[in-house]
Amino acid sequence: MSRPLRAFVDASALAHNLRRVREAAPGRRVIAIVKADAYGHGLLAAADALAGADAFGVAALEEALRLRAHGVRVPLVLLEGFFEVGELEAIAHHGVDVAIHHPWQVEALESVRLEAPVRVWVKLDTGMLRLGFAPGQARAVCDRLQASPNVASPVRFMTHLAAADDPAGPGTPRQLARLGAALSGLEAEASVANSAGVLAWPESHAQWVRPGIMLYGASPFPGRVGAQDGLRPVMTLETRLIAVSRAVAGEAVGYSGTWVCPEDMPLGVAAVGYGDGYPRHAPSGTPVLVNGVRVPLVGRVSMDMVTLDLRPVPDARSGDRVILWGEGLPVEEVAAAAGTISYQLLCGLTTRVPRVVGTGHRLATSGTASHAL
Repeated sequence: MSRPLRAFVDASALAHNLRRVREAAPGRRVIAIVKADAYGHGLLAAADALAGADAFGVAALEEALRLRAHGVRVPLVLLEGFFEVGELEAIAHHGVDVAIHHPWQVEALESVRLEAPVRVWVKLDTGMLRLGFAPGQARAVCDRLQASPNVASPVRFMTHLAAADDPAGPGTPRQLARLGAALSGLEAEASVANSAGVLAWPESHAQWVRPGIMLYGASPFPGRVGAQDGLRPVMTLETRLIAVSRAVAGEAVGYSGTWVCPEDMPLGVAAVGYGDGYPRHAPSGTPVLVNGVRVPLVGRVSMDMVTLDLRPVPDARSGDRVILWGEGLPVEEVAAAAGTISYQLLCGLTTRVPRVVGTGHRLATSGTASHAL
């Protein structure tokens, strides 16, 4: 029997969350963000489930080429642009859009001969202080690109919101004002809203929205879970108990004995650990589900195993179902307990964890999943 750890990916939840995007941003075109292997869910399976999107956003040309080879024909946007001039030939050949955020990229586009013009998104830095041209350079950069035969017309623009997850904060209005001033008179299409922008800042929707984390069922807002935003969790990380034992009061659990049994009690060992991407820094008390009942993790996370306090479910036995996050246990809660964010947990799941794709988690666990990755 193979190791019982699986990540079940609910394709119907992905489709539902895309519909939620369209409800929140009616009439806007959607760039579905599938970088980082679709936030750990599987690039190709996510693209299939999100087939209703108007475009996909990726971080690297390799991701775009995998999507093209899979038969995806909608626009693909390289969100960091190209990293070297040599990529431009493949970008043009496969019809991939590129973000342009630095003068060297403009110079590169002017220096080559391409088989077809490339669609360009000029990235403006309106307050993230990460990538992009200063807003005051928008017109000059646009004019220069439009003059190149290697650039498709019209040029589009994008920026990234640094604090859209704070609906009452001043950062987003300040960024939107800077963008509005930069694009005044250009009549250009733009993409601004991330997931938090889609849900909390309708004035950021522009012509294109580009949701990421909300597609995968997690909330972009601190202290909230996806269900509160009308989202369905896509991934359920599930394993099994592989051992159950009785411990005596005063015995220490795991490496370095960081947690001591307060009484005689049952302990369970589940097959998952930091080698799978479960956070090693998750402290004792981090919630886990055993047979649908919440129990606390105790002791340090090992490479391949975690230890659980089974007092809330004393009849648990080896082979019983364990959920680390997903169905019945929002990933946001696990992330908060571990002092991190849901993005990191989902993206950090390692390749040794099989992804099993189906429609509905119960369908996947019954052995009728459509395919495994």
